[in-house]
Amino acid sequence: MEEGSSAGSAGSDSSTSGSGGAQQRELERMAEVLVTGEQLRLRLHEEKVIKDRRHHLKTYPNCFVAKELIDWLIEHKEASDRETAIKLMQKLADRGIIHHVCDEHKEFKDVKLFYRFRKDDGTFPLDNEVKAFMRGQRLYEKLMSPENTLLQPREEEGVKYERTFMASEFLDWLVQEGEATTRKEAEQLCHRLMEHGIIQHVSNKHPFVDSNLLYQFRMNFRRRRRLMELLNEKSPSSQETHDSPFCLRKQSHDNRKSTSFMSVLKRPVTSEELLTPGAPYARKTFTVCQFVVSVNGLNVLHVDYRTVSNLILTGPRTIVMEVMEELEC
Repeated sequence: MEEGSSAGSAGSDSSTSGSGGAQQRELERMAEVLVTGEQLRLRLHEEKVIKDRRHHLKTYPNCFVAKELIDWLIEHKEASDRETAIKLMQKLADRGIIHHVCDEHKEFKDVKLFYRFRKDDGTFPLDNEVKAFMRGQRLYEKLMSPENTLLQPREEEGVKYERTFMASEFLDWLVQEGEATTRKEAEQLCHRLMEHGIIQHVSNKHPFVDSNLLYQFRMNFRRRRRLMELLNEKSPSSQETHDSPFCLRKQSHDNRKSTSFMSVLKRPVTSEELLTPGAPYARKTFTVCQFVVSVNGLNVLHVDYRTVSNLILTGPRTIVMEVMEELEC
């Protein structure tokens, strides 16, 4: 896990307690659903699942057939079965991302009914949260373009953070790009982005101020989402990044007061994602002086290296390894 990202996320929930914390988590969930839905919409257009269709001498532009989409989701391993696929699409319908072409059916069913993404027919509800989110997404895409160098690894108070921008430089950029006419307007935009949980101070200690303080986007809009993530209602914990596929699992040592954390894969990561420019991964070379105790819950202290290797190579994609190391004096 990235050192900068880990440090940057450690304080990300320090001000999200009570009702404010619940509101922030709801905004984060909404943002993830919007990104996931948009990524799915673009894929369906590319593969011609979304297209103009005729029924009873009437043409319905840019729509898909529910039953055909469920077939597609299963074929592309976005859903394990038809029931799960229905739940996933119902999640998008509940969030107002898709709808029946005539709004006659509120429940998504495994039948030959026409549905459409609201973004394709201009009926997407643009409330303040959605407007702020779409604005943030557009800014993120512009910042991630190859010719843009505003996002850089930087240090603040001795801690290194990845993909940061300096507040004063960001305001200059917003004016230069025509996203705001004045610095004051640009600063007001940043306040809205922070209010809606799109950007934050790297350690979450400061509001947005026209200064040399460092800020980050709270989420990686470009990360390829899997639809199954929509069924996970848990919000990111304070010990994991919004971009990272890992979570930290706390471990306690028997007869000791000390504890440690192990990094556990929480979703599949493709090689393309690892190599994507700007992806939140750092390449490191290290030597591990540890003893492997178990692999996926199976004790391996008394087996040879070949057996341990086979357990890792033939096991599931997610490998959980328990290790022991010498305590420092």
